[in-house]
Parts: sequence; C-alpha cells; structure tokens
Amino acid sequence: MDVTDRAELIVVGFAVRTTNADEMDPARARLPALWQRAGAPGAFAHVPGRADENLYAVLTDYESDHHGAYTQIVGIGVRTVPRLPEGMVAVRVPAARTLNLRARGPMPQALVEAWQQVWKHTESGGTPSRAFTTDLEVHHPDGADLYVAI
Repeated sequence: MDVTDRAELIVVGFAVRTTNADEMDPARARLPALWQRAGAPGAFAHVPGRADENLYAVLTDYESDHHGAYTQIVGIGVRTVPRLPEGMVAVRVPAARTLNLRARGPMPQALVEAWQQVWKHTESGGTPSRAFTTDLEVHHPDGADLYVAI
C-alpha cells in the first residue's frame, strides 16, 4: 500500500446502500445487481461530458467503520454535473490523501483480495488509519486501483 494524493472527481451513476455482512450473503447482496446494471451496454450513453473510459465505484456515507452500512455508487467520471438521467445520482469525490492498492488478475477475486488487505490493515490498527469518508475504486482494462481515504 502506497500513500498518494487523489484528485477531486465527479461521478454519475447508480447507487445502493449496503453492508459488508450483507454482501457476504448472496440472498442479501446488492452489489452484484448494481454492477450488472452499471456494466450493461449503453448504461451511461445518455450522460454527457464523460471524462474517460474508466468505471468508478465510490464508497461513501459510512455509518461507522467497515462493519457498518455505506453507500456505493458505480458510474462514470464526468467533467460537470449534467442533468441526471432518471435513477442516477451524482457525487463529488473530494481530493484526499489515500492508501493506494492495485488489484490485478481475475475480477472480482483480485478486488476482493485488495479489500481484504485494507480490512486487515484497519483491524490491526495499521497506520495511517482509514478515515471512512469517501473511498474510490477506478476500474480500467488492467484491473482496478483502490484509493482508500486516510
């Protein structure tokens, strides 16, 4: 894990509220449907001002720590907030100092393993400690990069 500064970003996408415990139970998991919706062909075709070809996952509105509820928004980066298509939200991801991890290999397993490293770091009292403000996953052809706020 490297410490790095992440620039501000605006993401437009679909959102769900969940917990890590719910995501471990296939009957309660909400993220697979969210990713299926966001990954559908043309899901963001009506959103103007796309900044790049990456797909972003914003984890925010943490109830407490990694055991509490949080909101995940999966979408695209945009230059300005457009008029939002029905069912979509916009979120400003503030610039932040972050722990940066790279997830490479078969997805979603590589991403799960990267988050397990983050949780291990958190539970062991690792420094720098997590802020539980706004975290970001940047998904691209090579894998995903995690930016965990500290």
